Amino acid sequence: MPGSADLPLHSGKVPPWMLRLMERMGEKIVEAIIEVHGVEGLARGLSDPLWFQAFNNVIGMDWDSSGSTTVVIRVLKNISWRRRDLGFIVLGGKGAMMSRVREEAVEASRILDLDPESIMIASKLGARAASSLLQDGYTLYHHSIVAYPRGFVVIEQGMNTSSRMARRYHIDRVVVEEPFSGIGGVSDGLHLDATSRDSRRARRVFLDIVGEGAPRIVRLLKEANSLAFRGSGLDRFISPIRDEGSHHYRPVRPSKQLVRAIEDLTRYNPSSELELALAPGLGPAVVRALALISDLIYSAPVDHRDPVTHPLDPFIYSYAVGGKDGVPYRYNPDTARRVIEVMEDIVEASRLGSREKLRALDRLRRMVRGAPRGRL
Repeated sequence: MPGSADLPLHSGKVPPWMLRLMERMGEKIVEAIIEVHGVEGLARGLSDPLWFQAFNNVIGMDWDSSGSTTVVIRVLKNISWRRRDLGFIVLGGKGAMMSRVREEAVEASRILDLDPESIMIASKLGARAASSLLQDGYTLYHHSIVAYPRGFVVIEQGMNTSSRMARRYHIDRVVVEEPFSGIGGVSDGLHLDATSRDSRRARRVFLDIVGEGAPRIVRLLKEANSLAFRGSGLDRFISPIRDEGSHHYRPVRPSKQLVRAIEDLTRYNPSSELELALAPGLGPAVVRALALISDLIYSAPVDHRDPVTHPLDPFIYSYAVGGKDGVPYRYNPDTARRVIEVMEDIVEASRLGSREKLRALDRLRRMVRGAPRGRL
């Protein structure tokens, strides 16, 4: 699909010899970017899901694979921990590595003089935004954060086992409203998006409801469920959502587990949207309950539109050295090694004060037919 990056779930691994070449090429590209644009320029690129995909393509990974996220983050993480002079560091990763962000943040703070608590706030907000405040049918299985002295980029990926597709989320700001700098994937219907600017009134209702205490929330939830079961009110939005295959607005049962989560949330007593987003107990079920109450009782619905973005088409970058699975042609290690040598020469010349080769590289980029304007 032009202008987008589909991410079908792929299995398989990158051969060790190829991963080493990918890492060497990635390192030289990162060095060149930082030399010209600084670490902030690299972060701007990584905050764009399809710039990220283009980087993945250039180093030789499959152009449309869900494994793109895993491989690129692994490459960048290895580079950042080995080359501490570059000014950024990558934390987290896939599966069990997601839970190591706090531990790694403490070590990263020693390396780059970063604030580990600020890293954890960004990390937690990113996880909550992509799994609770936005509920789109994708379960997170990859969570990482690129941290540098002046900012961060959270990069996460979720999977939908029914459609066998993945979706990648990029967040570069500590805000609840519109935190995503981009979401890469296929737009597939209506969802629950409490992060949207069109959900602003609903979020204010969330705060008011939470301030009324857990017993009040449970009573309102039962009332909302009653309205939903009777079909008086809920039908005005549940029918089109069901037609699109989303079931986030089904009645929410006040189970013991949900009630405990609501009690945890109200004890925290958040006074702002950010405090609410970071509060204990705010999981997907609680957000669905608050959204149901907000809409049916207070007539303040959350936004249902899919927030996927499609800023550019990165497929052309697959022609740099080929792809692991042979698309558009089989990965060419000899070409990759030659590119690495050229990039090493360009970066070294720049460090010695000559920028002519970097300027020549930029002129070459502009010659590529149809090359999109990047974010750097």
